[in-house]
Amino acid sequence: MKNRAAYFGVFTALALIFSYVETLIPINFGIPGVKLGLANLVIVMVLYKTDFKEALLLSVARVILAGFIFGNLFSILYSLAGGVLSLIVMNALRCRKSFSVIGVSIAGGVSHNIGQLIVAMLVVETYQVGYYLPVLLIAGTLTGAVIGIVCREVLKRVEDVRFV
Repeated sequence: MKNRAAYFGVFTALALIFSYVETLIPINFGIPGVKLGLANLVIVMVLYKTDFKEALLLSVARVILAGFIFGNLFSILYSLAGGVLSLIVMNALRCRKSFSVIGVSIAGGVSHNIGQLIVAMLVVETYQVGYYLPVLLIAGTLTGAVIGIVCREVLKRVEDVRFV
């Protein structure tokens, strides 16, 4: 139990640090609302090294803490929608074992953007926000691929490490 709490604290801190780094170095590719999603590297890694429940708990904790520290209530709402949807999709694909970590991460990036877009449509009460979907699909694919490639390399190096 002590190890589990310690690992959870380390991963939460690491995800928050990555979230903070993204606020310092905005990598938005010139597209409003698009970020690399560095903190998702930690989430994907935890999903692969532990289980869905641990990754979900970490994701929700990170979103809430980062929202209070770096954002606002709306950023928490958007991030929770995207984070939970992407985690559900990534877990489903991971369990099928027919997708690589890169494919799973790409699906996570795309579904994260879809989750946030759905919330945006509900908040502004118009479907016209949905016209932004093609841009977000491309962005989610690219950022998901980058995170997936990095995660694959990290997972290779920690293959023998047990996290819980």
